[in-house]
Amino acid sequence: MNFLQKIIEIKKKEIKRDIKKYSIKRLEKKFFFQRKCLSLKRKIKNDHIGIISEFKRKSPSKNFQNENIRLENLCKEYKEAGSIGISILTDKNFFLGSSKDLSKLRKYISLPLLRKDFIIDEYQIIHSKAFGADAILLIAKILKKKQIKLLATLAKSLGLEVILELHSKTDISKISDEIDILGINNRDLSTLNVDIHNSNKFYSLIPKNFPIISESGISNINNIFFLKKLGFNGFLIGEKFLSSFNPGDSCKQFIKNVKKIKNLWLKIQ
Repeated sequence: MNFLQKIIEIKKKEIKRDIKKYSIKRLEKKFFFQRKCLSLKRKIKNDHIGIISEFKRKSPSKNFQNENIRLENLCKEYKEAGSIGISILTDKNFFLGSSKDLSKLRKYISLPLLRKDFIIDEYQIIHSKAFGADAILLIAKILKKKQIKLLATLAKSLGLEVILELHSKTDISKISDEIDILGINNRDLSTLNVDIHNSNKFYSLIPKNFPIISESGISNINNIFFLKKLGFNGFLIGEKFLSSFNPGDSCKQFIKNVKKIKNLWLKIQ
């Protein structure tokens, strides 16, 4: 059983446990269930850089773990640095996350919040809305086309936006009209290996009527401009910032430097 299969088996057990703890009726009565979601899609379209900064306490792909990162403080720094949205890893077993991170952060941050998890069931969509998410991530690799359409349709009916994450050519056939944003992940979820050129390989093959973001393995400004020239609209970055001594400052300097180079590049054109 590979890494991804292990996660899915654990996730099925988690869903059964969560349903006992929070019934759908109870979720629908939560305060955030009635709020209007913020648009990550609009932010991506209106920003020239489009950095979505990620919060997680642990990464299975690298020797990274920090349970003491202050959620509210770091995400405020992400916002001040110029991030257009924040991705929150809510998986507990492999990333030390929690859906409570969403609701806690929702009280402090006015940016769109993306719930990043391994979503396989309709219950998780309702749960995401109730805990304050603005957008959810669906992973094409672990879902059939019919499942994606069903989950995305439910999400849209609740006001949530949907990112469909692609890993290979076979995922492209699973794209549906209910999707808001396409993401190409440069990490192989079975082996956890990262190849930034994965974005390059698949960009020309996917429809361009969606905003398109690149995820994972983006570690320097050259990556940003290489992908921008291809046509990417945004970038999801986590480990670049979180593996540094000061993640908030790392994000601030990175976005600042991207803006500097971008302005110089525009003057030359």
